Amino acid sequence: MLTMAQAIRLALHYGEEHLGVTDIFGEDVGPPLGGVFTATQGLRTAWNSPLDERGIIAHALGLALAGQKPVCEIQFCDYIFNTIDLLKLAGNTHWTSAGQYNANMVCMTVVGAGIHGSVYHSHSFESIMAHIPGWKIVLPSRPIDAYGLMISALKDPNPVMFLYPKALIRTRGTEPLPGLEGLSESDLKKRIDAPAGRTLNEVAKLRETWQPQWPSGLTDYQVPIGQARRVRSGDDLTIISYARHVPLAELACRELAAEGISVDLIDLRSLYPWDRELVFESVSRTGRALVINEDTPVCNFGEHILREITEHCFYQLQAPPRLLAGADVPGIGLNPRLENASVPQQSDILNAARTVAQTVA
Repeated sequence: MLTMAQAIRLALHYGEEHLGVTDIFGEDVGPPLGGVFTATQGLRTAWNSPLDERGIIAHALGLALAGQKPVCEIQFCDYIFNTIDLLKLAGNTHWTSAGQYNANMVCMTVVGAGIHGSVYHSHSFESIMAHIPGWKIVLPSRPIDAYGLMISALKDPNPVMFLYPKALIRTRGTEPLPGLEGLSESDLKKRIDAPAGRTLNEVAKLRETWQPQWPSGLTDYQVPIGQARRVRSGDDLTIISYARHVPLAELACRELAAEGISVDLIDLRSLYPWDRELVFESVSRTGRALVINEDTPVCNFGEHILREITEHCFYQLQAPPRLLAGADVPGIGLNPRLENASVPQQSDILNAARTVAQTVA
C-alpha cells in the first residue's frame, strides 16, 4: 500500500497530466529535493520558489486570476501566518467580483506535531484557517483520502487549503488506490520514489538523470469535499476527529469495545464545509459526543462543532459534549515528553471517552 506522501504525489501527477495543473511550486518543491516530505518528487510542473511565503501565496493568486491552475506549498504551516491578508484576498475574490472571477488554486501545507519539530514546526492551523471565508479546508487521515481529496481540490474552481498531518506522512494505508490494485509497495517505490543520498550534493547527483515511471492506472478517484467517513459504528458514544487523531482514536475504540463501550467514530476529512448531517445523525443516536484534535483549546474549531451539536441535538444529548484538544501552551516542546504532553495521546482519548460515556446528565 502507498504512503500519504506517495498518494499526494500521484494525485498531483494526475492533476498536471489530466486536470490542467500548470504550476506546482514552493520552497524545495522542485528538483532535486521534491519537497521536504517528498510529496512533489518527479512532477513535471514542479519548481522551487524563493524563501518567501507571501510571495508564494501572491504568485499563486496571480496565476489563478490569470486563468492558470497552480498548486503552491508552504513548507510548514508555522510559516503561513504572515500571509493571512493574502489568503483573505484569495478567499473573497469570487464574492467581491460578484462571481466574475475564480481563484482556482490549491495551497498545501503540513500541520501538527509528531516529528519532534518543537515550536517552529509543530503548529496546527485549521482553526485559524476556518476564520478566512471563501476557502474550503480538507485534512486527510489516510493515503487514499489524501489522493481523493487532492483530486477534488484540483477540480474545485475556488481556493482549497489542503492540510496534511506530518505525523502520518510516512504511514502506509490499508486500502489500495483505485487503478493501482496490482502494484506492490516495492514496485511503486521503484517507480516514483527518487533515489536517496546522505548529503544534498549526493542527492542532487543521483537525481540528475532520474525520471519517475508513473503508473498508467491512475484515475480521477475523488473524495467529495464536505463528506465525512464513518470509521466504525457504535451506539454509546460519538467521537469526531480528523487528520492525525483518527488512527489514534480508532486504536482507542478497540480498547473501549473490550470494555463494553461501543463508539461511533467519524473522520470529518473536511472542516469547511463539514458533514453536519452525519455528525448530527450519529450524536442524536448515541446521545454523547467527544471531539478530538491537537490544536490549542481557545477558539478551537472543535468548539464550533460542539456549539452546533448543542444547538441541533440538545434534546437528544445524554451528557455534556466534550472537546479533547492540545494543551493551552504557546508551543510544542522538543523533548518527546513535552511534545506528548502538549497534544492528546491514545491514553488521553481513552480517559476522555470513558468520562463522556459514563457521565449522566
